[in-house]
Amino acid sequence: MPADANAYGDIFGGWLMSQMDMAAGLVAARFSKGRAVTVAMDGMQFHAPVAVGDEVSVFCDIVKVGRTSMTIAVEAWRRDRHQEEQCRVTQARFVFVAIDEHKRPRVIG
Repeated sequence: MPADANAYGDIFGGWLMSQMDMAAGLVAARFSKGRAVTVAMDGMQFHAPVAVGDEVSVFCDIVKVGRTSMTIAVEAWRRDRHQEEQCRVTQARFVFVAIDEHKRPRVIG
């Protein structure tokens, strides 16, 4: 939406990072069967801009599971609403920790 963009019509990187964090959070919660929180994210590089009106798709893969943590690879892709060609715009790795009702790390599984 226009409120999520700069004066040139490009979506803010923070908005896109938030979408990626939400997608990875859903994967982490489903995998750990409970609440999981973001504890780290590695360097994010933007390969192409996302314009207002573009369709954005976010894909996640769990790449590492520890005792209480999960590392999730996340990619964001854009597609102009009137075209079929897709373009990867960024990727990053998010680390989540499963937590219990007292907000302390809990064992996954």
